[in-house]
Amino acid sequence: MTAIKAVITGIHGYVPDYVLTNAELEKMVDTNDEWITSRTGIKERRILKGENQGSSHMGAKAVEGLLKKTNTDPLDIDLIICCTTTPDFVFPATANLISDMVGAKKAFSYDVQAACSGFLFSMVTASQFIETGRYKKIIVVGADKMSSIVDYQDRTTCIIFGDGAGAVLIEPSTDPSYGLQDFVLKTDGSGVEYLVQKSGGSRRPPSIETVTNREHFIHQEGATVFKFAVKNMADVAAEVMERNHLTSDDIAWLCPHQANLRIISATSQRMGIGEDKVMINIHKYGNTTDATLPLALWDYEHLLKKGDNIIFAAFGGGFTWGAAYMKWAYDGSKFA
Repeated sequence: MTAIKAVITGIHGYVPDYVLTNAELEKMVDTNDEWITSRTGIKERRILKGENQGSSHMGAKAVEGLLKKTNTDPLDIDLIICCTTTPDFVFPATANLISDMVGAKKAFSYDVQAACSGFLFSMVTASQFIETGRYKKIIVVGADKMSSIVDYQDRTTCIIFGDGAGAVLIEPSTDPSYGLQDFVLKTDGSGVEYLVQKSGGSRRPPSIETVTNREHFIHQEGATVFKFAVKNMADVAAEVMERNHLTSDDIAWLCPHQANLRIISATSQRMGIGEDKVMINIHKYGNTTDATLPLALWDYEHLLKKGDNIIFAAFGGGFTWGAAYMKWAYDGSKFA
């Protein structure tokens, strides 16, 4: 029986029009462009404006663009997985809303919540459905409206996050030399005290007290998170390389979660690869959480070549982290 591998056959992204610059943040909190840039690498981020606009609206835009770009009928989609930390509602799933918006009437859909590692976890999950032969066309969409849970009075977090969405189409290939080759996924729930939205869930439902105490925003202890992310994101990226006998020369691209430029640099250094092989767009979008990996692929798609070895690496609240090795399946220039 011929082995089936899961390959990405198309990418598309969407970011809102409104640009929140470091200069504008200087007017909101005690910070400045030099301080933000030197510590994070971020110059600006996109913010979704307008009433009744949620993560599903950005996700649907990304999926609609993907379907058009790949000439795919929405009725041919078997499954849509939406990874999001900022769902439109507690229920129904944001993926359900996106499916309806794009006309994927025959697909079933659900959400994955793994914070900033969500896209990586979802991509691996989708690949298992493909490799069993059960499904032929799966869309993974990462979408987050982080501005909805950012405290714009907290200078340590409001400088980091932005809004956006990215989507990929995953299909089967009978050529085992392409597609997802390997992955390492990790979690450590003890990280909850360092990176968490304290209230709004079943443990601490919304109340006058939780709102007054500003507990519905992101809480992050930056120094602890930074140390944990630097070590673990780099470790799993190196582990995937080692167990697949890959050297730095073998790697075409590192596609890292765009959380902090220093974390990205530490990961690439551990892998022994130069900045010229690292997908970086944090300066434009900030940390869009579940959308960072697909948005990076979208920005760099025109440079990707069939057969490129790509390492994905991510780290998120909870804690969650992981890495994956993919052999790219098409020349991105065809969509340029």
